[in-house]
Amino acid sequence: MLREDIQNALKEAMKSKDMLEVNAIRMIIAGLKEKDVDARGKGNKEATDADLLAMMQTMIKQRRESIEMFISGSRPELAEKEEKEIKIIERFLPKQLSADEVQAAVKAVISSVGAASMKDMGKVMSQLRTQYAGQMDFGAVSAIIKSLLS
Repeated sequence: MLREDIQNALKEAMKSKDMLEVNAIRMIIAGLKEKDVDARGKGNKEATDADLLAMMQTMIKQRRESIEMFISGSRPELAEKEEKEIKIIERFLPKQLSADEVQAAVKAVISSVGAASMKDMGKVMSQLRTQYAGQMDFGAVSAIIKSLLS
């Protein structure tokens, strides 16, 4: 489903001759193929949707870091290009959870896995990544888990 959406979006972008969108989607497809190669190395046919969503979240994080560098380097036109690429990538991600929803999800997973200390953080993160792939920023979630388990 996700793969089909990406391929269809590429076709539409090519028809509309939106080169920024074409290039951004081709970048996603290149990452997708790389994930498939990694998956075959592990004995799977192809990467899972969760792997692809995590890859796209990483792409967004990289672009946000680039935006900060471009702004501090007085290159607003490059920052704007990165911002547009983020919007294109976000089209393929599921709806992001709000801060309250993330907090509730973390508390629910902590109680479901029976986490009691920082030793259980890995279990909690693993469960969250499985259930909420592509729906939250796991860097921020890590801080929430630490505060709740401390």
